[in-house]
Amino acid sequence: MRLVVAGTPATAVPSLRALLASRHEVVAVVTRPDAPAGRGRALAPSPVKQTALEHGLLVLTPPTPRDPEFLDRLGGLAPDCCPVVAYGALVPRVALDIPAHGWVNLHFSLLPAWRGAAPVQRAVMAGDAVTGATTFLLEEGLDTGPVLGTLTEPVRPDDTAGTLLDRLAHAGAGLLVATMDGLEAGDLRAVPQPSEGVSHAPKLTTDEARVRWSLPAHVVDRHVRGCTPAPGAWTTFRGERLKIGPLRMPTTSAVREEDHLAPLEPGVLRVDKRAVLVGTGSAPVELGEVGPHGRKAMTAADWARGARITSGEHLDA
Repeated sequence: MRLVVAGTPATAVPSLRALLASRHEVVAVVTRPDAPAGRGRALAPSPVKQTALEHGLLVLTPPTPRDPEFLDRLGGLAPDCCPVVAYGALVPRVALDIPAHGWVNLHFSLLPAWRGAAPVQRAVMAGDAVTGATTFLLEEGLDTGPVLGTLTEPVRPDDTAGTLLDRLAHAGAGLLVATMDGLEAGDLRAVPQPSEGVSHAPKLTTDEARVRWSLPAHVVDRHVRGCTPAPGAWTTFRGERLKIGPLRMPTTSAVREEDHLAPLEPGVLRVDKRAVLVGTGSAPVELGEVGPHGRKAMTAADWARGARITSGEHLDA
């Protein structure tokens, strides 16, 4: 089939590479316009655009998929299907109707669970034991189209949103290619999503990433892992923002068991030469890496030594 592939972030690159290596013909790529990046905020191409240019592909960067010039060019390319992975813009009906097999979205959840922009982050934060990926026919509703294929993936106890998304991006690339193969062969049937089990995954805000130490330890742990690497969990210390990396729970920490059992009020620190514990609404947890304001991430023990932190000081105070 002739394909026009839509996508923007690094998450979509494995799918683009897999489609390029398949028997299908990728005739163009659609991605978001260049955007400011880095300290200098200079305009930079998306990861998908960079990959497309490396392969000599035509790249379309419309300001919106409703742009008349873009619609004309897409129609002229006569794609059989438009696979899409994290493109980042709503596709209007006039564009959806151009390819004979429609637009097929690869979404990183088992729909109808976690419809929206942050399915992997929300799955980790919710403590889901299993998640997955879904290919479905794009329609004007938010991730509501009929399903073409699925795969499942366990959520590991130490998974962050970043590690889980990386596995899903690579496994999902194979699912997307298999979906294209099935559509070409005519042996795939789109199945409507069930009305039960719907949940939503809106984009995480920076404010939402703030750690609430009064919550139970396992909830705090999920929250931090779900916010890693983006938008990044954080708290405050001595009046400045402090980034919080994945925590070590009592079962994975090298700290003596009795230290974890000794009570600590939420947010209160206990410091020794080896580790820094912080109280939660249940048991204390051990801080992993932290990122003081304006500095690179470091181990909590190094941070405590450098800042001369003493037991009894308080996070989020």
